[in-house]
Amino acid sequence: MICGVDEAGRGPVIGPLVVCGVCVESDEGLRRLNVRDSKKLSPARREELAPEIRKIARVEIVEVPAEQIDGLREHMSLNTLEARIFASIIDSLCPQTAYVDAADADEEKFGRLVKSSLTREVVVVSEHKADDTYPVVSAASIIAKVQRDARIREIEAEIGEPIGSGYTSDPETISFLERWTKAKRSFPPHTRKSWLTSQNIMMMNHMRRLDEFEG
Repeated sequence: MICGVDEAGRGPVIGPLVVCGVCVESDEGLRRLNVRDSKKLSPARREELAPEIRKIARVEIVEVPAEQIDGLREHMSLNTLEARIFASIIDSLCPQTAYVDAADADEEKFGRLVKSSLTREVVVVSEHKADDTYPVVSAASIIAKVQRDARIREIEAEIGEPIGSGYTSDPETISFLERWTKAKRSFPPHTRKSWLTSQNIMMMNHMRRLDEFEG
């Protein structure tokens, strides 16, 4: 048995981190589906592939909401958090070999971090761009991305206005955060308050209020 593990939502300021593991006896079926790194596929193609992957593979998903990420980051780095989640998924899937998309700049270090959190003996292959190299990791990246996109749509419906993708590079997301914090003087639900982007937006709004008061 082999498995691949990847995540979606490591860097966004809004929404959960979604980690997925995909486990198969052989990756032949995944190769026939022509799975690829989720970033290289259209949203429609990811949506098509996700149920097909589930038909031929065991899938394990862990979601970490924004509030929990903030709390955990008080005690550990994001890399450590990811490595522990990767390990929990690998333990659950029980493969002989696990391929993981390395989150650390040092791919071997990340592999050791994952391995140190395992409760069973597993060969861990940790590489950058593993989602572009190993079909099991590509498949995991697709399902993780589809799951996170669905959560973002749910958050948007809950809030009642467009929030963009949740990523710090998305102007729509930043504009939404600026409007919300200015109007309500608090962060919207599902925001990672520990992110520098969040803190900077809140600080700028605070400074504007001081300027208005002094003026």
